[in-house]
Amino acid sequence: MTENTQQSNIIPRIVFMGTPEFAVASLDALVQAGCNIVGVITAPDKPAGRGMKLTESAVKKYAVEKQLHILQPVKLKDPLFLEELKNLHADLQIVVAFRMLPEVVWDMPPMGTINLHGSLLPQYRGAAPINWAVINGEKETGVTTFKLQHEIDTGNILLQDSFPIGDDETAGEVHDKMKEIGARLLVKTVEGLAKGTLIEMPQEADGKRQTADINKELKHAPKIFTETCEIDWKNSINSIYNLIRGLSPYPAAFTRLDAKILKIYKAKKELHNAPKSAGSFETDNKTYLKFAGSDGYIYVTELQLEGKKRMTIEEFLRGYRF
Repeated sequence: MTENTQQSNIIPRIVFMGTPEFAVASLDALVQAGCNIVGVITAPDKPAGRGMKLTESAVKKYAVEKQLHILQPVKLKDPLFLEELKNLHADLQIVVAFRMLPEVVWDMPPMGTINLHGSLLPQYRGAAPINWAVINGEKETGVTTFKLQHEIDTGNILLQDSFPIGDDETAGEVHDKMKEIGARLLVKTVEGLAKGTLIEMPQEADGKRQTADINKELKHAPKIFTETCEIDWKNSINSIYNLIRGLSPYPAAFTRLDAKILKIYKAKKELHNAPKSAGSFETDNKTYLKFAGSDGYIYVTELQLEGKKRMTIEEFLRGYRF
């Protein structure tokens, strides 16, 4: 821990739970800050690729490199796993981009279990907060550390940090900024908990907090499904553009071209008073492919046609015959 935390003589034993690359930034920040990581819980190895070779999670790869103790339970209520977890004698558990925990797990350590969430709670509770913030055209988002309790993303808030979303930023770019900002906030949270200086702030039952934005509409961040990703060209150009940004690079907004799925990763927009019929497209077969929305055009700049690799519009047009 940092010098101030060391002075308190309280260095909690921490179990970290996470799986993807987003969580690695947080785990690394905790390790670099000198936190006592007594265990890392991550997803079991899974077969992937053409050869279906067993693949380790990003968090496991990092934990192996740092020689941290690793557990990979298939079921979180497995008695053997629960016994192993209990034997780690953790004071605090930290969850970053992991699965839902049963109460028997999150209620185990005396200092509780904290989660790093990719929004300014209570806004954007749910599985895909980064995507939905960009899809909805938000100008700002942030990260929140909070205590886990029964209802998802409703626990007492510990700390928050906000940052702007650029007009043309994709969800992937916001994700990369957020994982670093979130990692720093997580270390600050652990330090505050260790020193006993943090004041927990309850979220109101209706999802609104007693702040200046009390009358602000509560927005949710449910899981992204295939139907969410299909572009409706009858919508406004701004909403279509935000959908493309909010689903890039994964799972990607899509439309159909010659009966094949066309994923759009990057685009430019042009507002126009009298576009052609919604969904129609134009191209010069060399430099541009544009689709008409209700009030303008979307110029595709990076795309992937079903069965092909991701490419720029110029690469695509050199080889495609309409």
